Amino acid sequence: MSTRPEILYPLFADLETLGGVGPKTARSFAALGIEKPRDLLFSLPYSGVDRQFRASVLEVDPPATATVEVTVNRHFPPRGPGAPYKVEVTDALTSFHLVFFHANDRWLDANLPVGEKRIVSGKVESFDGILQIVHPDHIVPPADAGRIPDFEPVYHLASGITQRLMLKAIGEVLTRVPPLAEWIDPALKAREHWPDWHDAVRASHSPEGMDELSHSHPLRRRLAYDEFFAHQLTLAIARLQVRRGKGRVSIATGELQRKVLEGLPYAPTNAQTRAVTEITADMGSGLRMNRLLQGDVGAGKTLVGFLALLVAVEAGGQGVMMAPTGILAQQHLEGLRPLAELAGVRVEILTSRDKGRERAEKLAALARCDIQILVGTHSVFQKDVHFQDLRLAIVDEQHRFGVTQRMELGAKGDASDVLVMTATPIPRSLALAQYGDMDVSVLDEKPPGRIPITTAMVQTGRLDQVVERLRAALAEGRQAYWVCPLVEESETMDMVAAEERFKQLRAALGEGAVGLVHGQMTPSEKDAAMRAFQRGETGVLVATTVIEVGVDVPNASIMVIERAEHFGLAQLHQLRGRVGRGKAASTCLLLYQAPLTETGQRRLEIMRETEDGFRIAEEDLEMRGAGDLIGTAQSGLPRFQVGDLEHQAGLMAVAQKDARLLLEQDPGLESARGAAARVLLWLMRQDEAIRLISVG
Repeated sequence: MSTRPEILYPLFADLETLGGVGPKTARSFAALGIEKPRDLLFSLPYSGVDRQFRASVLEVDPPATATVEVTVNRHFPPRGPGAPYKVEVTDALTSFHLVFFHANDRWLDANLPVGEKRIVSGKVESFDGILQIVHPDHIVPPADAGRIPDFEPVYHLASGITQRLMLKAIGEVLTRVPPLAEWIDPALKAREHWPDWHDAVRASHSPEGMDELSHSHPLRRRLAYDEFFAHQLTLAIARLQVRRGKGRVSIATGELQRKVLEGLPYAPTNAQTRAVTEITADMGSGLRMNRLLQGDVGAGKTLVGFLALLVAVEAGGQGVMMAPTGILAQQHLEGLRPLAELAGVRVEILTSRDKGRERAEKLAALARCDIQILVGTHSVFQKDVHFQDLRLAIVDEQHRFGVTQRMELGAKGDASDVLVMTATPIPRSLALAQYGDMDVSVLDEKPPGRIPITTAMVQTGRLDQVVERLRAALAEGRQAYWVCPLVEESETMDMVAAEERFKQLRAALGEGAVGLVHGQMTPSEKDAAMRAFQRGETGVLVATTVIEVGVDVPNASIMVIERAEHFGLAQLHQLRGRVGRGKAASTCLLLYQAPLTETGQRRLEIMRETEDGFRIAEEDLEMRGAGDLIGTAQSGLPRFQVGDLEHQAGLMAVAQKDARLLLEQDPGLESARGAAARVLLWLMRQDEAIRLISVG
């Protein structure tokens, strides 16, 4: 079934098929991300107005909404241009005014005739001691009182879309909602007391009170679960595709790993040992490995990655480790060389710097399997790069790589295994949403002997003291980073730009003592500045956040982050992780401008309290929400319309388990529940998953 099922046609028709929606209104709806009738179904109300009937406006505390029956006493037309039109009315207990600006007298006479009764509903306010309702939301004869709901849902609107139009459009789409066969596991549905899908959709658009709008209400949880389940089903199908591709069995004797471990001056942590065991088992299983190795800054991912590469080498094959930049690739090489010497294997680097004869020789050695481990950048994707027998590909810093690149890399070898390493601790719910197609190993311990980093908050007014402190550190032969938030002067945010700060520090500390690196520089300029700092030629490196990822300078023991309150927690944690890599005690100074907002204060205090990246990630999620976590837009994190990863994190884990189980039992989605799940995939626009299953 690779075409959309007929039962869903009405929900995927054009918006203009809805009454009252023309091309112009359709464009306004598009601003809300609503392009088809099905999108209206998932645009749920975010709030509501209590319009329960009351005897008098005196029963509410202004400003508040009231719905009351009134008798119309008299009309007061405006006294002059711009003045309002007022109508005096009386309810069961008091008199008050209905107020209209730019009013149409004839319309008011017709709708509010003197002496007649009317039901009015609107926001009651007090003005000059008199209660009033300005532009009531509803004015109806008592016979039509039923037209005013007790609780009226409130929707997100855009220019050109009124509340009334939204209600009308949604009302019409709800008449098109067909009962669909159930895709949720019956036991789960019963346990959670979830309604059927079409009942949940209808009830969500006609809530009876505020509690029905909360994330924890069964209606919302049911619809959120449908989104999460469709997403996890898509990831599970992608995972099945990878595994269905015949894997290689890479079995190691453990001899090379033993040589490396015996030569190390320390013992690996339990977390490292556990991760190596999981990876080794995957590589020997005959199914293609697709695993994420998630570790905090300094948790020792490189060692785990190298021990995994040795499994490929011992099995007679080759491995590749990829980094996003030439500098990081070079750094990986420097980290791996001593380990490779212990194991007696040949490791080489391939980047865009390799040209001519040198490149040709490397490629020939790679094709002969003389080079057993290759470190490189995107260059290893190039057509002329051939491995004799690539068994393991390791990708560093996941957020630069989407699902597509993961698959591309796997295609370089004959069914090679893929291991992705990330130094960004991710809350569990986000990890499941983003990497649900992968199996996950977590490094949650630090290797012994790492000295904690002292983190302090310093007001920008004490800048001179910070510079003096740097001067003293440089005199002792130590190095420091100074991170600035913006590159060019911006009037809107009075942050001192990197170039300005560079000039000031150079004037204070000496011409050759300070280097500069920022995003506007060419790659070769950045490289030169970074290398000078790595070699110790410059003592202070002024930088924008380009240094966040992975740069390793053990001698750097001070990190100054200017206007730290403007950074996200995850980013602050990544930046702090650039120091504390050597023998010296390290310091991170968070420079902030007073007064801090409550959130800014909380963020900097968390940084001061803990170095645990996983705790920081969870706090970050709680404070900022999934949508705002660093770079989610670029990182392939899906946008959910109903589901909320902060408040419904547990549902994502259930969805992953259930999706994998369904596919294990019914890989082609042929059973009754499988067929219902296909309809869900179409409903949730997961066409890619359907294509994969049809191909499979």
